[in-house]
Amino acid sequence: MSLLAPPLSLYVHMPWCVKKCPYCDFNSHGLRSEPPPYDAYIDHLLADLDADLHDFGAALERRPIVSVFFGGGTPSLFAPELIERFLDGARERLPFEADAEVTLETNPGTVEHGRFDGYLSAGVNRISFGIQSFDDEKLKRLGRIHSAAEAEAAVKSAQDAGYRNINLDLMYALPQQQFDGALADVARATALQPTHISHYQLTLEPNTAFAANPPPLPDDDDAWAMQEACEQALAAAGYGQYEISAYAQPNRRCAHNLNYWRFGDYLGIGAGAHGKISDTAGGKVHRRWKSRLPKAYMAAGDSAARIGGDSTIDTTELPFEYMLNALRLVDGVPAGDFTARTGLTPDTITPALAAARQRGWLTDDPQKLQTTTLGQRFLNDVIASFLD
Repeated sequence: MSLLAPPLSLYVHMPWCVKKCPYCDFNSHGLRSEPPPYDAYIDHLLADLDADLHDFGAALERRPIVSVFFGGGTPSLFAPELIERFLDGARERLPFEADAEVTLETNPGTVEHGRFDGYLSAGVNRISFGIQSFDDEKLKRLGRIHSAAEAEAAVKSAQDAGYRNINLDLMYALPQQQFDGALADVARATALQPTHISHYQLTLEPNTAFAANPPPLPDDDDAWAMQEACEQALAAAGYGQYEISAYAQPNRRCAHNLNYWRFGDYLGIGAGAHGKISDTAGGKVHRRWKSRLPKAYMAAGDSAARIGGDSTIDTTELPFEYMLNALRLVDGVPAGDFTARTGLTPDTITPALAAARQRGWLTDDPQKLQTTTLGQRFLNDVIASFLD
């Protein structure tokens, strides 16, 4: 296979949170009596980065970082000076684009007033707030530690500190949520004028408290009605939908997530972090993920024990892996990107494309891979049609 090197991002996982939410299936660990070793964890992140740079070697040579994303867990539990120490260390090891997007996920209930100045000075130029809802009763049901008033105050505090690029995460189809409640959440969110809103349906993920004891959720038809109405409300407020669950003001799309959806590359640093690297010389797409438990991850240092798994994506799985990301984009992707990102010839997916177009799931434009409105509604079925 012949691959072209895609853009390169950096994902940094911060695994601790104040307490685990009942719907959350992320690799996050609630705080216990002993405070986490925040300072030492930064040292381990940099050692992990060094080891990955050594292992992937030529595949990363002269490739600048286009975006950094601190995810969790709750990265805002880490003080600004610790975030700055990691970013300074990363810049010493890797070239960064001058306008690289650097996002920090933030829980409104964990950020002290005035800390946003520190994050901005540290090099974080985008803040993402896990709001989920502006209904206090719904927030309590979701296990969130903040109130609606605290969420609004935190967003305004970040804006006062100088942040001009802010995302709000919102959920809909919440336990016992009514149609008007979902629209009210969107109205409260847009009133704060963030640059980006992630709006996604609550789903019951395996191995979560909600999966074990399911709360009463709106049925599929009611959830779809909420989604359509909220999409219209977001559009009316100036937020264009560019991905199944992402809406942005003009020129404010999330660069980091766009790189994921376009099947770009990313280094995954930290406990449980996942990465994807294209080996252009060998014609392979490589995935690596790290040990999930923070204690085991840190005990491993820079040794191979920090690695939870390594794999090369089989050529028979690449079409599915590619479509799993690219077809989430409302505007689609150029058809030629499939070959550039996977190294596979276009005829690899010709039968599946023809079948999807016949069902009305994809547009008829041969120069683009793009879902129709029907395809967006049945996206899982569309993507599954590209399985070998």
